[in-house]
Amino acid sequence: MNDPEDWRILEINSLFRNPHIAVFQERVILPGESRVRDWTVVRRKQAVVIAPLTSDGKFVLIHQARIPVRKFLWEFPAGQIDDSLQPASEMIRETALRELTEETGYSLIAGGNLTYLGHYYSSQGYSDETPHLFLARPVQPTGFGQKPHESESIVECREFSLEELSSMIAENVIQDANTLALFARLSARKFIP
Repeated sequence: MNDPEDWRILEINSLFRNPHIAVFQERVILPGESRVRDWTVVRRKQAVVIAPLTSDGKFVLIHQARIPVRKFLWEFPAGQIDDSLQPASEMIRETALRELTEETGYSLIAGGNLTYLGHYYSSQGYSDETPHLFLARPVQPTGFGQKPHESESIVECREFSLEELSSMIAENVIQDANTLALFARLSARKFIP
C-alpha cells in the first residue's frame, strides 16, 4: 500500500516537551479505515550519523556513555540537527561536518567527500526520529587532539580496520542501531566489501 495523504488526525495532545523531544497522544484514522487509533508518539529533531574513514581505510568510532541503557557503546559519531533557517540539505550536511569534529576531533580533508547515503526511521513504532547517513572520507585529526567537545559523554575515540569493525558487529560488541544501519547501508551501496 502506498502512503496516501489522507491520514485523518482527529486530536493531538501534548504530554511532555523539552529541547530534544516532544511526546504527544494522537487520535488518528488510517487511510482506508474507519477505526480510531490512539497512539503515543515521540517527536524528535532529525539527526545525522557519520562513518568517518581515514585515508588508510580505518573507521573512526567513539566510545560513549549511554545513560538510558547504562552502558558505554562503540558508535559512529552522530547528533541532532539544530533548527535553522537554512535549506534542509545544507543544514544536514553542515551538522554532519560539525558533529564529526565535535565528537571525534577529526575533520574532512580538503577535497574529501561527504557522501549522503539516505535516511531511515530508527524507532518508527513510536517515534518520527530520522537519522541521515553519511560517509566522510578521508578524514584526519584536526591537530587539536582527539578530545571530544566538553558537552559530550565520550570517553574514547579510536580507529578500527574494516575487519575489526566487522568482527565487533558479528560478536555483538556494536549494539548501536545507527552504527548498524549505517554499516549495512555502506555494504549495500558497495562502499565496503
